[in-house]
Amino acid sequence: MGAVTSVAVTGATGFIGRHVLAALERRGIQVTALSRKPGNPASSGIAWKVLDMADPPGDPFTAMGRPDALIHLAWDGLPNYRSLHHFETELPRQYAFLKGAIEGGLNSVFCAGTCFEYGMQDGALTEATPCLPSNPYGFAKHALHQQLYMLKETLPFALTWGRLFYMYGPGQNPKSLWPQLQEAYRQGATVFDMSGGEQLRDFLDIGTLADLIVSLALAHPDSGVVNISSGKPVAVRDIVSRWTKELSWDVRLNLGHYPYPDYEPMEFWGDNSKLQRILGRQTGAS
Repeated sequence: MGAVTSVAVTGATGFIGRHVLAALERRGIQVTALSRKPGNPASSGIAWKVLDMADPPGDPFTAMGRPDALIHLAWDGLPNYRSLHHFETELPRQYAFLKGAIEGGLNSVFCAGTCFEYGMQDGALTEATPCLPSNPYGFAKHALHQQLYMLKETLPFALTWGRLFYMYGPGQNPKSLWPQLQEAYRQGATVFDMSGGEQLRDFLDIGTLADLIVSLALAHPDSGVVNISSGKPVAVRDIVSRWTKELSWDVRLNLGHYPYPDYEPMEFWGDNSKLQRILGRQTGAS
């Protein structure tokens, strides 16, 4: 396929979507933002369209403006990872929408996956690590990837499946760690309750993540599975301490107040060797 000049983005009003729109605008790309509800365009350079996968149009590709590529971020039901909704309702909706768009003429898709596809496995996870999802969200995402992979056999199209790890930044769900810390700081708290903080995770700030997604979608449209990660394990207590120092905030971390989540392993991170090889640059945590 030729140079990508137009991109549609599903989930455009979400945490990741808003930052991806900004990254696309910076590159001068013609953008169509898709969401279930009318968006508030921050720029005249973005065309907003209402599109609900629960009630999809007959020709999704035409409805989204017949773009050169789709960055598919939409997924309903988060952050409840354990809800059966993910594979009972969301999975068939997602596949039907994407298949309809591809049948209509869409020939390049970047789709957001998740590190939860790997399940309860510790250590450095590579794209070759077997997927053993242990919650409904991870299972549904992995199943969608398998469905799209099989669809390519009969209806060729370019697919990059970006497995996302942990991200943080403006606009994040208020129940996430970084927003909770920001709110505690604004409230002038002297103690911040958290888990033991010994779990190792892979963090990227949302701006870096969005830029990496856009780079893959525009220039590397058929890369298969790619871990979008820093490649560097960081203890949760250490990154929280770093954030408090950046805020110049004298606060005591009340470690062990909350139990460790039972839906994720204690120590895991993404091997990002493939990502670095594709983009030809370092993608470390920031």
